[in-house]
Amino acid sequence: MYFPITTDAEPFTQLPQALHARGAPSEWERVTRPGMKLHSFLEGPEFDDAGNLWLVDVPNGRLFSISPDGEWRVAFSYAGEPHGLAWLGDGVFALTDYRQGVLRFDSKTSSLETLCRGVNSESFRGLGDIARAPDGALWFGDPGRSSLSDPTGRLFRLRPGHDKPDLVLNNVPYPNGIAIGGGGAYVYVAATRANAIWRLMAQWPDPVHPMVGLHIQLSGGLGPDGLAVTSGGLLAVAQAQAGRVHVFDALGDPVAKIHTRGGLWTTAVRFDAAGRWLYITEAEHGTIYRADMAGIPVGADAK
Repeated sequence: MYFPITTDAEPFTQLPQALHARGAPSEWERVTRPGMKLHSFLEGPEFDDAGNLWLVDVPNGRLFSISPDGEWRVAFSYAGEPHGLAWLGDGVFALTDYRQGVLRFDSKTSSLETLCRGVNSESFRGLGDIARAPDGALWFGDPGRSSLSDPTGRLFRLRPGHDKPDLVLNNVPYPNGIAIGGGGAYVYVAATRANAIWRLMAQWPDPVHPMVGLHIQLSGGLGPDGLAVTSGGLLAVAQAQAGRVHVFDALGDPVAKIHTRGGLWTTAVRFDAAGRWLYITEAEHGTIYRADMAGIPVGADAK
């Protein structure tokens, strides 16, 4: 796959050593990183209205807030496995927890409440990423341990005012990153174990079998993890265990490849409010990188 632009991201800030977790490995670490002891595993970057970058630390149940000048603080800690964040406004986030379901986190009161724990009286298999659509719907993945040998990962939509989610897909080989594009028209899903990005209409005409297309096929690394999209249609894809982020235009054509020199565990991406900077989470060393997107063309300008 040819990328007209290849560049390096610059380190923005790194998890201070004073915030490194030093306890025994959690169950999540034992299953996903056998034999390793992690000081953290950063995922789910999301900005609040003040420009602070929020992150989750999956195995240690922590939520970090990073100020615009790169200062870290532990904003919240609980007995959980947080995976993704979606900003709802007024200090509130939707939070996906691998074992506890979809939660509502109020950063002003440091409180959690449950939005939904499962579907049809069954618990989720193990939640991953989450994204909020312009209509207020929350889209989230339920990958569990799905893969090509067990392509039963699920994609859900939780509509505003509802406490029961809609099951949209149940055949994804590990649905991971999720992004909403086209002004809310499209849902992009990272099918990690298929090394692909799927795309479907947010308002699908057939509620039984939504029309889903293979938007982008990747190779190498573990597969796509976190996704982010700009209002102009640029789609950023963090490729797990490959130390790079791919950027595609609205047609799915490659326009840029961004490397994180010094770490391979590129787990997630998020554009700032203006779409000028792309922030990249690298979990191996707990580093946040960023790349200036001002020179990245959109659409026909990329050709």
